[in-house]
Amino acid sequence: MREAEIKSYEKLNELAEQGGIVIFGSGADKDIPTGEVRQAFAVESKIYNRSFENLSVTDAVSIYKKVIAPLAPETVMIHIGEADLGIFAEKPTEFDNKYLELIKVIKAQNKKCSIAVVSLKNYDSDPKIAEMNKHLKYVADSEKCEYGDISAKKVWNPKASMDAASFVYSIGFVHPLKNKRPLYDLVKMLFCYEA
Repeated sequence: MREAEIKSYEKLNELAEQGGIVIFGSGADKDIPTGEVRQAFAVESKIYNRSFENLSVTDAVSIYKKVIAPLAPETVMIHIGEADLGIFAEKPTEFDNKYLELIKVIKAQNKKCSIAVVSLKNYDSDPKIAEMNKHLKYVADSEKCEYGDISAKKVWNPKASMDAASFVYSIGFVHPLKNKRPLYDLVKMLFCYEA
């Protein structure tokens, strides 16, 4: 199954432009409506979703090299960990090291690449997920990456935010969003759109 997903993304990469923003996640991330969000919030940068079912951090480096590195992204949003809760419970240091290895590979490919480590959603206050999110924050801080905390359900009205952004843009106060914006805003737009 994984090979079919990789081949599918490799074909899509033939059509894609280099640069832009890449979502590297798992599970429900595959369904993030990147085109709609990009259009609704006037994000000029291309957004590519390269998420996989049940992606583990142990497989992330090899998949990154095959699928994401060819895109030479300006920004990578890493949302991996759901499939690793069992590994994390047994060997949290190994989990951290695999995450650190992934970030080092991304930085080696492009030193100017912005990286966001996105927390797991934890709407039910699960202590295992809370502990993993603490580790993800530590990894992000230690590697000078942005940490996007989406663990708590937040009241956010995407329609109101879209209308406000559209109004401000239409009266000429801002240019369409380029890739030079707070990554947390992008994280909120992409990962909390339907929260």
